[in-house]
Amino acid sequence: MSASGFSPEHPESVFTYASPALKFGSGARHELAHELGARGCRRVLFVTDAGVRATGEVDALAEQAAAAGIGVVVFDGTRVEPTDTSLSEAVAFARAEGPFDAVAAVGGGSSIDTAKAVNLLLTNDGELMDYVNAPVGQGRAPANALLPLIALPTTTGTGSESTAICVLDVTALRVKTGISHARLRPTLAIVDPELTVSQPAGVTAASGMDVLCHALESYTARPYTSYERKRPSDRVPYCGSNPIADAWSERAMGLLAGAFRQAVRQGDDRAAREQMALAATFAGLGFGNAGVHIPHANAYPIAGMVGPFAPDGYPADPHADHGLVPHGMAVSLTAPAAFRFTFEASPERHVKAARLLDPDAVGDDPRELLPGVVSRLMRDVGVPSGLAELGFGAADVDDLVEGSLRQQRLLATAPREVRAEDLATILTQSVELW
Repeated sequence: MSASGFSPEHPESVFTYASPALKFGSGARHELAHELGARGCRRVLFVTDAGVRATGEVDALAEQAAAAGIGVVVFDGTRVEPTDTSLSEAVAFARAEGPFDAVAAVGGGSSIDTAKAVNLLLTNDGELMDYVNAPVGQGRAPANALLPLIALPTTTGTGSESTAICVLDVTALRVKTGISHARLRPTLAIVDPELTVSQPAGVTAASGMDVLCHALESYTARPYTSYERKRPSDRVPYCGSNPIADAWSERAMGLLAGAFRQAVRQGDDRAAREQMALAATFAGLGFGNAGVHIPHANAYPIAGMVGPFAPDGYPADPHADHGLVPHGMAVSLTAPAAFRFTFEASPERHVKAARLLDPDAVGDDPRELLPGVVSRLMRDVGVPSGLAELGFGAADVDDLVEGSLRQQRLLATAPREVRAEDLATILTQSVELW
């Protein structure tokens, strides 16, 4: 081993952990102006979508900032499930309206991810595809530091306020991919459960399944010690399951067990909404460091290749050339089969996760325990019963496998080697779940 401690022949012995500063609680959104002022910001870009802006919350926050002497420009053109085109349009708007001292995202994961892309390209040269993960894009790392980014999530799901990842559809390739770099992580997350009360049941169900899969995938990810030792400069945000990420994931699962069904069925239950907001935050703090794997890799081609599917609770997109599958829904649909496949890598973790989500879960075959718990939860909150409900069938499996295999950054985090035939089995088993 060299004097620096690096040797590729030795297993990794170091894991990394990073997170944004966090402010959590009912009414926390009203402290945005204070946080901007404390950072010396005089001109700020707000990134949101038309639906969130229509609630009046964004303009109220802009007025509070103006009262504190801070100028605000609002971009409300975020698209649900952003595309390379929609992100490039947001970047063009921001470059034309700048300069800015900071960026604030108010909305779901789509708005927060759009803000990340805008922040990246306000501070670094080049175009969007230069930074998109290889092999879809060039995988270029940002050379310059980004502006402060403050994220105010309005959905309890994506965890984007905690992560260093921006997700997008590349429309020409009909594939969903991302940009991943530590500099994309928000500076501060302001999580106010009051912003989620108006979230429709369908959105609560889909985004909640994203929380669930974040927690489960990071908890079952390959351990950080299974990687070859890396130089400090080569470490990536996803480092594998580790004791700190595990603690966040376990806590998120416990909160989901008590609150998820109630938040879907009774959206104005403030206690359930607060628990879901905590669960989303905790899961984001976990997977934003450990990583996610097979269900997320499969979700990208599912969302990118879907036909005319319209989910409950989501507005129609007049600019879309295909249907919309919310990210959390796409992730969840192959989760039961994926966890059946990963079981042998860590049986005790899969069983423990099932017990955290459902302490009363029983079954003769421990391999089926977690898939059964996840499937029942999906059914209870109204998620589709399989890929067939989205219009996919056995004839689509090969194309879906090809799309999943492009997500090697995610598949590399799986606790078992994932071959094309393994993905084909998982996707086939997911056509009809019940």
